[in-house]
Amino acid sequence: MLDTLRCFSRSSWYWLGMIIIGLAMEGIALFYQYGLDYGPCVLCIHIRIWVMALILIAILGLVFRKSATLSKFSHLATFAVSIGFTERSWQTLAVERGWVIDSCSMDSGLPDWFALDKWIPHIFEPWEPCGYTPELLWNITMAEGLMAFSVLFLVSSLTYSLLQFRSHR
Repeated sequence: MLDTLRCFSRSSWYWLGMIIIGLAMEGIALFYQYGLDYGPCVLCIHIRIWVMALILIAILGLVFRKSATLSKFSHLATFAVSIGFTERSWQTLAVERGWVIDSCSMDSGLPDWFALDKWIPHIFEPWEPCGYTPELLWNITMAEGLMAFSVLFLVSSLTYSLLQFRSHR
């Protein structure tokens, strides 16, 4: 079974699935922003950046899936990015629930050399202060959904990363 998972993690289907999931997440965020008028906060923007990083890594993983070394690197990079994605998701949920008191400003906190909020403001500019996320389905807020999804993604990316270093039998 582990060999089957390892084989799947190097397939084009794995990387295409990750690209599709990432694009769907970005699309849902933009639908809530422009279609339902729920502006993103700074933490939401940070999550969008992590998801965009996952998409870019998945594209590289797709292109270089035949190379064992580059495949290992792609999986490790996916795991590293999923740690950041999970941390920002937890921070968003903690602020929403009042577990942490955070003074979220309208400043994205991005350095000048990576000013996505200035270069692509229609996607990466914060509109609202932190503290509230809209409901998705079944009374689940966006923060709760992101937290659940990010933990699932963290566990699966760790599993697939570890499988890359398992010897083939």
